[in-house]
Amino acid sequence: MGDTGIQVGPEPLTFAEVVAVARDGARVTLTGEALKAITEARAAIEELASRPTPVYGVSTGFGALATRHIALELRAQLQLNIVRSHAAGSGPEVEREVVRALMLLRLHTLATGRTGVQPATAQAFAALLNAGITPIVHEHGSLGCSGDLAPLAHCALALIGEGQVRDAGGDLRDAADALAEAGIEPVTLGAKEGLALLNGTDGMLGMLVMAIQDLRRLFTAADLATAMTVEALLGTDRVFAADLQELRPHPGQAVSAANLRALLADSPIMASHRGPDCTRVQDAYSLRCAPQVNGAARDTLAHAELVASRELASAVDNPVVLPDGRVESNGNFHGAPVAYVLDFLAVPTADVASMSERRTDRLLDKARSFGLPPFLADDPGVDSGLMIAQYTQAAIVSDLKRHAVPSSADSIPSSAMQEDHVSMGWNAARKLRRAVDGLTQVIAIEIMAAARALELRPPLRPGPATGAVVAKLRERVPGPGPDRYLAPEIAAATELVRDGSLVAAAESVTGPLA
Repeated sequence: MGDTGIQVGPEPLTFAEVVAVARDGARVTLTGEALKAITEARAAIEELASRPTPVYGVSTGFGALATRHIALELRAQLQLNIVRSHAAGSGPEVEREVVRALMLLRLHTLATGRTGVQPATAQAFAALLNAGITPIVHEHGSLGCSGDLAPLAHCALALIGEGQVRDAGGDLRDAADALAEAGIEPVTLGAKEGLALLNGTDGMLGMLVMAIQDLRRLFTAADLATAMTVEALLGTDRVFAADLQELRPHPGQAVSAANLRALLADSPIMASHRGPDCTRVQDAYSLRCAPQVNGAARDTLAHAELVASRELASAVDNPVVLPDGRVESNGNFHGAPVAYVLDFLAVPTADVASMSERRTDRLLDKARSFGLPPFLADDPGVDSGLMIAQYTQAAIVSDLKRHAVPSSADSIPSSAMQEDHVSMGWNAARKLRRAVDGLTQVIAIEIMAAARALELRPPLRPGPATGAVVAKLRERVPGPGPDRYLAPEIAAATELVRDGSLVAAAESVTGPLA
């Protein structure tokens, strides 16, 4: 567990705070302002619950069963039943970081004072996070409207001491035992609380926030891979000039081109073919147009960040408790805003990977690599070099193109047609996570190939920035030589891309890259 504490109140969480809790185990604390807002909203719910007038989720059934008025003596059972019945997920376990992000974001909505839960319920939710107790949430079960119902229900189930969880050590436990060991009292749900714990877009939003953080790093790594390949293929950097890029003033394009100029600065290889004898006036699109593609990916990411920031400032529940005490039904639980950008991000993720694979293929093709050995092999024919590493890239890219097909364009009605249009945002988030992982591997393989190619250009040496990257890679991945077991090397390179080590090596020369 991390030592850094995150204050959870009505104000929006930051991207960094979500990641700190989800991935680094940062502790959470409800602010005094949050507890005051929760207490005031709870009073409004208690007052409404005492009235004879039906209020959705307080004194009625749910979804298509909302027309039934629930007698006072059955209302505690009503809230318990919604948690148990909605915890209907199926398939593999969802990753711990996703569940922790989901829990944090639901806690934030509780902290806005718009849901009407008891203060003790919100405090117990925070205690689960701080104890490192992670409810078992399954891959399938959310339609992204009314929020991530089944995933959130599995979290609520743990809160009442039922179902299964993983403890801080990762061991599978009965929730009741894990709570008892952590000194957490199971929650007894009051009016509306079961519904309030379930009705949000928290899972898809948590996955969006983490994907945005990952893609920021990966798009910089894609520029790094591009620069190494341009250098290794004796390409030209003149096309990355600022005045050329300004003719088409997309912000992301300018950033990508600036990265490429910095990464290729002072390169002996680039300088070696700038003279009048050089006939290379135009490179292939996968080299020449990299700022346009990597830049457009950045601009797409910026739009996704805007949507995510708005969601982090939201209180998603139905019904909600308004500041004047009214409790009103609404449609804010619909996942469309998040689902669309999750799908949108999958498109440039696939395309950046596709361009990376095309550059790698050029490095390995004797007819297009300008003097490099076939497949960068030590003894071509006896050795296959990186031939099959490119196959791996191609397989991943093909899969990424499939993941670029939108989930949010689909809708399957549910709840006897009461919920007749849904976002499928959870599915969009799940496939984006797989796409981010795939892009990481594709970029890693290009960097492996480009590093080997740069070392096969003696007596010329790579530039200071790309040379620093090659040196960092060589700490984990050997250089050119006879064929060897490649899978561990790909895994090592992938981890160096994922954790930012290779970009950091370049930045030790260039300064911060964007």
